[in-house]
Amino acid sequence: MNTLTVKKLLAFLLLALPGIASAQTAREPLFTSFDGTNIHYEVAGEGKPVVLVHGFMGNGTSWQKSVLRQTLLDAGYKVVQLDLRGNGLSDKPHTVEAYRNDAEAKDIMGLMKHLKLKNYDAVGYSRGSIITARLLVLDKNLRSAVLGGMGADFTNPNWSRRMAFAELFSGKAHLHPEFQGALNSAKTRGLDTLALGFQQQTQPSTSPAELSKVKIPVLIISGDQDEDNGRAGDLAKLLPNSTLKTVPGNHGNTSGSEGFAREVLAFLKSAK
Repeated sequence: MNTLTVKKLLAFLLLALPGIASAQTAREPLFTSFDGTNIHYEVAGEGKPVVLVHGFMGNGTSWQKSVLRQTLLDAGYKVVQLDLRGNGLSDKPHTVEAYRNDAEAKDIMGLMKHLKLKNYDAVGYSRGSIITARLLVLDKNLRSAVLGGMGADFTNPNWSRRMAFAELFSGKAHLHPEFQGALNSAKTRGLDTLALGFQQQTQPSTSPAELSKVKIPVLIISGDQDEDNGRAGDLAKLLPNSTLKTVPGNHGNTSGSEGFAREVLAFLKSAK
């Protein structure tokens, strides 16, 4: 290799390496969960920790434009956002086993332990509420929780809506033309539809019997035009220490609204 060729090679490497380094760090920070799955997360603010749990086809940045996130930061809370496995910048395992046995709830619990944050609050919305419900029965460090956009239907392991979405994202979309728009949206956004299918296939249910034993405060909140996942009032009846609130909105816009943020902040302040 002559001197000119060596110089050209060195020049190429000097230009390429910053790009390579950037690609390697674009997903950071990452937390390695119990089974080796890497989970992307972000932390902002100081004070009492609150973890925000996004819904189906979402990720941690789904909360960025919500009024709630900034409201919590302004009120002096530490806000933790994560991309649940299969979403966003987190790993997207392509085996159904990777999503079984409360894997997503375990990711959250492991992340909070990794961050050394105890006695935290959790706010879930839509499918994020289903995962947060698992924290109610699995994590003694959970101080209080918010379940948004959710009725009691998910407590049934054979919930028809879940089963339909599991088929929708697993090659049987023709059976559910009423939900075709969701699949089209996922494809348009470049989401991992295989991982999304696994999330629906293994989605946990928390039984009424389990919920009846939850002692910590729980806010059940929904939009006044939202019964997509059942009636919020039915879920509130299953939790002995629950508060039920309704704010203006539908399933798609309630979590980002001022009314939602106001009620969540008031609840967190009261749940001491």
